[in-house]
Amino acid sequence: MQQLLSQIMDYLETGKAEKRLSPNTIKAYRIDLQQFWVFTGGVWADQDMLGQYIKYLNQQFAPRSVKRKLASIRAFYHEMKVKGELEENPFDRLQIRIHSPRQLPRIIPSQIVHDLLQSAYDNYRPGSRWVLRDIVVLELLFSTGLRVSELCALSKETFLLTDSGLRLLVNGKGRKERIIQITTPELVHLTKIYDNEFSKEIQNQGAILFNQKGRPLSPQSVRRIINKYLKRIGVSSHVTPHMFRHTFATSLLEAGLDIRYIQSLLGHSSISTTQIYTHVTVNRLTSLLAEKHPRGKMTFSL
Repeated sequence: MQQLLSQIMDYLETGKAEKRLSPNTIKAYRIDLQQFWVFTGGVWADQDMLGQYIKYLNQQFAPRSVKRKLASIRAFYHEMKVKGELEENPFDRLQIRIHSPRQLPRIIPSQIVHDLLQSAYDNYRPGSRWVLRDIVVLELLFSTGLRVSELCALSKETFLLTDSGLRLLVNGKGRKERIIQITTPELVHLTKIYDNEFSKEIQNQGAILFNQKGRPLSPQSVRRIINKYLKRIGVSSHVTPHMFRHTFATSLLEAGLDIRYIQSLLGHSSISTTQIYTHVTVNRLTSLLAEKHPRGKMTFSL
């Protein structure tokens, strides 16, 4: 039986080469399995050690992270048993209970979204190509609900401008493909200007969004763009790229769009994942009822 670390590295290489796992998935597996390797001291864990590791994870990480890390390790142990490296998978009879509180998606107030976009547009001058890039990033995040990884992965093959609009061919989680069609005239016009400004880079590199060194834009660069304009409008609130996705979904739901259509736009495999936004909407409606109903403005006493 090979050493644990050697098996982990082989497993990651197999996932990359044969199973065609995405770079982000491979990166997450590597982090999770290396943390596990450090905890075990480089030895194969039995059920007792797994129980200790689960206890450690629950003390150190949020429930969502714990679930992901355990899923990574479980998949690795399953593969090792299939290969014959393990006679028994300690996960097979292990009962794992993670009581995670429901985390409602955090959305961005519409005024902040407006002010972010307004700040970017106000800074634009003809020839200000990096401000133009910033505007496109913010507009696409707000108008499409793309994950930041999906935004950065857009290419000349998946970013299709036509006379009727912009079509995005998105390869999402689990290599689940979906199409997002944008027909809003202002957005189509904006993306055509951008496409013309960055046509040389797009043709040479194949990517759509770039940093100022001419390399494809990274998720970290997207976060820096958001933070730059938050600072300019004087907002200290923490806003992430994923919050634009939450805001996109919640806004459509509040506008009355069928939840199954929203599921399709977001690329969710299960409707239950999309349904969490209904809880945000209920909270919003409760708040509006308290704020807008005339009874709230009346005062009586006994």
